[in-house]
Amino acid sequence: MTTGGTGRTGQPQGGRLEKGGARTALAGLTTRGRSFLAAGIAAAVCAYVLGQPNLLRVGLLLSALPLICAAVVYRTRYRVAGSRRLAPARVPAGSEARVHLRMDNVSRLPTGLLMLQDKVPYVLGPRPRFVLDRVEAGGRREVSYRVRSDLRGRYPLGPLQLRLSDPFGMCELTRSFSTYDTLTVIPRVEALPPVRLSGEAKGYGDGRQRAVALAGEDDVIPRGYRYGDDLRRVHWRSTARYGELMVRREEQPQRARCTVLLDTRAVAYAGAGPDSAFEWAVSGAASVLVHMLERGFSVRLLTDTGTSVPGEGADGFAGASGESADAAGLMMDTLAVVDHSDGASLSRAYDVLRGGNEGLLIAFLGDIDEEQAAIAAKMRQRSGGAVAFLLDSDTWGREPDGMAHPMNSQEERLRLLREAGWTVLGVPRGTSLNELWRQADRERAGVVTAGGTRAGEAGS
Repeated sequence: MTTGGTGRTGQPQGGRLEKGGARTALAGLTTRGRSFLAAGIAAAVCAYVLGQPNLLRVGLLLSALPLICAAVVYRTRYRVAGSRRLAPARVPAGSEARVHLRMDNVSRLPTGLLMLQDKVPYVLGPRPRFVLDRVEAGGRREVSYRVRSDLRGRYPLGPLQLRLSDPFGMCELTRSFSTYDTLTVIPRVEALPPVRLSGEAKGYGDGRQRAVALAGEDDVIPRGYRYGDDLRRVHWRSTARYGELMVRREEQPQRARCTVLLDTRAVAYAGAGPDSAFEWAVSGAASVLVHMLERGFSVRLLTDTGTSVPGEGADGFAGASGESADAAGLMMDTLAVVDHSDGASLSRAYDVLRGGNEGLLIAFLGDIDEEQAAIAAKMRQRSGGAVAFLLDSDTWGREPDGMAHPMNSQEERLRLLREAGWTVLGVPRGTSLNELWRQADRERAGVVTAGGTRAGEAGS
């Protein structure tokens, strides 16, 4: 039996079925086949001992039947192509994805009964099994099943397996395609309301850095001519001076920037599972990233390890009109597999942040001590605005019992960050990010009113 495998793109990928020798065929004998073989051998031995030739014939028949069935199944030569399609290939945690399987008989002969089985991780549900009746020459069969996971991650689907059986049920052989696909389960994303946050100026010349484009106001310094430049922009005085075509550089409106900092330190969180504090922080970071991209911000994801995503382009930010979808997909894929780090400090993240203007900084922090609070306070100095969501692992790791618990050091950490200029909110268990997002806007507005400063618009 031969096959060709196809992936989601529909392009052949050289799938084949695993084969073995005579030992593989005998290992495929079912309980019925083994029983027949054992009964035949026993009958043959008894016939030899008792001198009964008729019993010997029965024993030979019982022994030969499962062996013949195993040889027929093993020598079966179907040419079947299989493909798998995920809809969608990237799904939020707790949502369902549908997997479509397609089998094509590419030979000139019809197939017999085929039992189809796809291998999936246990967290996605039970292993799907299908029985395909006779497939005519050149025919196809399509089946589908659903998968769902409450845990984010990347899960392999496959390889696809076919179980071949003879009409008497004496032998079953399992042969596998060589290709598989990957389902990406990303964090849950909560829709956030548009609010006004301080820290970024929009328009021409308001930001600290400028970007070059093909439209805008003239810059005083010309640049060399590039293929495709408008000849009306040629700066003739500079061309005569340098001996080559020079064009006037132009300024592009400064895009508002936003850095989302995710604290992944294992020491900062307690508990595990879909409802843990760490999973809330990951989901919150994903929600803010999507929200800011939709509002036209250039964004990046930063972790306590100093890793920046997407990490390319100007200072690692992404989100221009043509790349927003790619940037969002890259960051969602990163958050799908992000795990606890072994570090105990936020210093590496601070080293990245102090390198330039980060615009608006939004942080999701676990438990922090005085030293980490001081590092976080210094981060505020390199950003135009800073909002922090501080999770208390003791509260999240403790089941609600309706009793009042003594105040811990979290209030002191909140005070230290507020004194440094952060808009910081404690995150109790069971609170939605939507509510905290609105509360952060109200608290920021109160600070701005008291200080008499004007807030820039972010997300409206």
